[in-house]
Amino acid sequence: MLRPFHGFALLTLGIAAACATVPPAITSDPAVTVTAKVETPPVGTVREDAADDPAIWHNALNPPASLVVGTDKKGGLYVYDLKGAQKSFLAAPGLNNVDLIELPDGQVLAIASDRSDPATGQLFIARLDTATGQLAFVTRVAVGAGEGYGVCGGKVEDDGSFTVYSAFKSGAIYRTGLQFLGQELADQTELLNSVPTQTEGCIYDPRTGMLYIGEEDAGIWVMSGLFPGGPEDRRLVAPIDNTWLVADVEGLAIAPEGADGGYLVASSQGDNAYAVFRLPDVTPLGRFRIAKGALGSVEETDGIELDNRYFGPDFPGGLFIAQDGVNAPNAQNFKYVRWDEILAALEGAE
Repeated sequence: MLRPFHGFALLTLGIAAACATVPPAITSDPAVTVTAKVETPPVGTVREDAADDPAIWHNALNPPASLVVGTDKKGGLYVYDLKGAQKSFLAAPGLNNVDLIELPDGQVLAIASDRSDPATGQLFIARLDTATGQLAFVTRVAVGAGEGYGVCGGKVEDDGSFTVYSAFKSGAIYRTGLQFLGQELADQTELLNSVPTQTEGCIYDPRTGMLYIGEEDAGIWVMSGLFPGGPEDRRLVAPIDNTWLVADVEGLAIAPEGADGGYLVASSQGDNAYAVFRLPDVTPLGRFRIAKGALGSVEETDGIELDNRYFGPDFPGGLFIAQDGVNAPNAQNFKYVRWDEILAALEGAE
């Protein structure tokens, strides 16, 4: 068994906000447009809703050699390079969201929400060989009863223990502590909190210990990622209003800056846009869409990922990746956008 979770002071969340009433008409705020610079091949599952969520591994020693992992819900996990080329594929039907965790010893783990058993949500864990781009299955970890949708990594401790958050279709949010003990992976799960209806997107901010959760038809919640709580310990910071956010709220990502600043980005799937908020107060900044350019436009995005570090000359100011839920006439895929170009477009619209 693991020792008790590490923690630090919980930030005050205030009183939980009630879900906003959704107006019947969509009157979305204007969105600036950007274009994708790179795209991956279509996923192997054709004519179905299959591609879902990307995750980025940043190669600190050689940023252009960084890697991207993406899910095919019907097939498994793909690994891509920054040119969009496929490096490898690991068959594992039933995976949904994915995140990457780098341990102090240099191991990189791909952790995906596993829906292959509809009665029990699981974590699917594989090891990523960052030199070759190959994935190797490690184990599955049962989380709880129900269907797991979203997943995101939490804090990694110096001793190699780490935390993973699971967002279930029921609205339950679980926290699982994991640690390798020799060849065995010890795990300990507890119910962290819940939201009223179906959730998927989640992102943890290790600087503040706060967890952001997307309730698909309600909006974005913030809660402690360190201590279990109830309705009084969560706060709806960005409600669905059909202006800024249009249901479904899907993927979430952050670009941290400083002690608690930066940006929170959400996929506003209902109007094919992305809403950007300033941290730490989740203040609306602007909205953008990925329009047709040298590559196609992006619609019906599920998962997104964002890293604002340097990735080489192609992505000098950071990398934003979105699942393309249409990509006609081909199967769904993932498209890469320069984060600095997104920020420039948003700032030019202010």
